[in-house]
Amino acid sequence: MPQNKPAAPAVLETLEKLLASETFGRSERARKLLRYLVEQEQAGRADRLKGFAIAVDVFGRDAGFDSSADAVVRVQAGRLRELLGQYFATEGAADPIRITIPRGSYVPAYEIAFDAEAKLAPKIPPLDEPIVLAQPQKIQADTPPADAGQPPAFIAATQPLPPASQVMRHLWFFWGAMAVIIAMLGFLVFRITEPATLDDVAALAGTSFTETGSITKSSVIEALPPVYITNTSEDADATRVATVLRAGLSGFDTVDFIAKDVPGGAGPVNPNQFVFNVSPGTSDGTVAVELQHSGTGKILVSRTLSSEDLDPKVLDDRIADILSATIPVSGAIYGFIDQNDTDTGLTRCLLLNDNYYLDQTPQKHEEAYRCFEQLLAENAKSPLIYSELASLHLEAVTDHHPYPPGATAEQALALAHRGVLTGPTSPYAHRSYGFLNSRVGDPTEAIRFMRKAYELNTYDLSMAAAYGYALIFSGNYTDGAPIMEHAVEASSAHPMWWDYGLFLAKLMTGDMERAARATESLAATKKSHYLAARLIAASVSGKTEQAKAIATELAVDFPKFAADPRPTFEKANYPADLTEKLVNALRAAGLGGSS
Repeated sequence: MPQNKPAAPAVLETLEKLLASETFGRSERARKLLRYLVEQEQAGRADRLKGFAIAVDVFGRDAGFDSSADAVVRVQAGRLRELLGQYFATEGAADPIRITIPRGSYVPAYEIAFDAEAKLAPKIPPLDEPIVLAQPQKIQADTPPADAGQPPAFIAATQPLPPASQVMRHLWFFWGAMAVIIAMLGFLVFRITEPATLDDVAALAGTSFTETGSITKSSVIEALPPVYITNTSEDADATRVATVLRAGLSGFDTVDFIAKDVPGGAGPVNPNQFVFNVSPGTSDGTVAVELQHSGTGKILVSRTLSSEDLDPKVLDDRIADILSATIPVSGAIYGFIDQNDTDTGLTRCLLLNDNYYLDQTPQKHEEAYRCFEQLLAENAKSPLIYSELASLHLEAVTDHHPYPPGATAEQALALAHRGVLTGPTSPYAHRSYGFLNSRVGDPTEAIRFMRKAYELNTYDLSMAAAYGYALIFSGNYTDGAPIMEHAVEASSAHPMWWDYGLFLAKLMTGDMERAARATESLAATKKSHYLAARLIAASVSGKTEQAKAIATELAVDFPKFAADPRPTFEKANYPADLTEKLVNALRAAGLGGSS
């Protein structure tokens, strides 16, 4: 029986209680998002609750927002679901109405708590209780019925009945049939909504987890999303685009690029299978590139390359932009997998890892770490496991996360090195090892392995950015600046640390106009070094009032940094000349600090 929807005043009262609660008191973004979702739904505008509208209305993104590259809505919605669950398990356990955000949707749902509903509803016997029409026969407690092993509904239907109660038999059959139907429906709903399991993936591969099977458990848990390319036209430009796409896809660690035709037939489709469709565009001299989910036919990304984009001098960059927005864990493919709960094995761990870096809490760190750890315990050997585990291990050291206990930088470095040995052609493994070396103060090794990562996949702009960043933090600003700038300008959407790295490089090479422009995107995240970059840019650009406001914000939110920023830069292994430049620039901008 469907539940009645609670009245609007009761929903809004529950909303205000949530917003005023201790659980939500620690998250302004969650409060803002929850109020927006509920008020929009209550106003009859549920159809507006899509990722783009939420990004613009709630999080201040502009019209160029791309959900495949910027996961702010997905991440904040996940955080909101966690807080709602926490609230109704603690402070709001006795609330008569519960608000939820169903997974895969941003439209709120409302539930009347059982206790509150029971007070209003008439007493109705459960389905497994008989409706007594006559005095039932007494069964001796020490003599179990012959049908003791049968389900209750079947037992009831076969018990002797009083002669005057033949209608009772029909009622029992009715209720028994209803119970079976409800159980079957429940099973179907469970199978539809539960995440894909390893056995599901194995079944799609036409095998199972047996010692004699054609596929081992370790190969299934390491399975990555298969990606194909289709180009059925003979158009020269479309063929050239498909060729560049093929070259780019072959370098990514996060998908399994299949360089052959998409499999046909009527058999089941891998729930994580995707295809790039390349075809002539609707206008002459253009080419359309669409990323499609094979199972549902849904188009995740659609780009039209103009004649200018098809120029050989820029085509590689355009393809790199498409691939960088779709193939990494932060991209469209993994976003689709996450939203549809088809993650399993390695893909699940990679998503947990990505969620941690978007919201760096000890709980999310441990979830990601334990997931990779479990894969190793199951004999998985992907270099991605070692490389991401190494970075998480170092995070435990630098951010003092409780798990794993006793973590050291040396252990993290050993994990990263194992990743390189396991995947000698893995860009991710080489980047991780380079990153670990930069964090432990070995810039020479850091640059060597970052450069190797970039060479292994020049179509992943994050590899270029990482290499440029390593050059900058080794003090080689002249070489690092153009590489970082190229990555920033070729990417339609990218992490803020790219812009921060570009700011540092341009600051040190004397290009203050470009340095200031690089800080514009840093306003979305409150970190001491991002605020410091914005303060320097505002001061140099003559924006006195803005500089004062940022300096005040630093003093309030990061008092130790505001008092003396030097230790922060030194602890992060900034080059000595860069540290000196930053400290002096901050002092000139009005921030207190010792020399």
